[in-house]
Amino acid sequence: MSSNIMILMLSVSTFLGALGLLALLWGLKTGQFDDQSKFIDGARYDNEEELKDAVMMEKKQRAQKEKHNKEKNYKPAD
Repeated sequence: MSSNIMILMLSVSTFLGALGLLALLWGLKTGQFDDQSKFIDGARYDNEEELKDAVMMEKKQRAQKEKHNKEKNYKPAD
């Protein structure tokens, strides 16, 4: 390989490595990785009763939306 190709490959790889490092530092600074309790809470509260409660709450919310839409679209007879 010629030395020009080697210099080009080294400079591109160094640039990409520095870009990745800057992205990592930016993510750390802005708090992109601060969700510490997500997986712990997911394992702690993941049982059948809570899943059933979540499904029941979702059904209630859906029913309330449908009721609201029916009331909103209500037009008295002429």
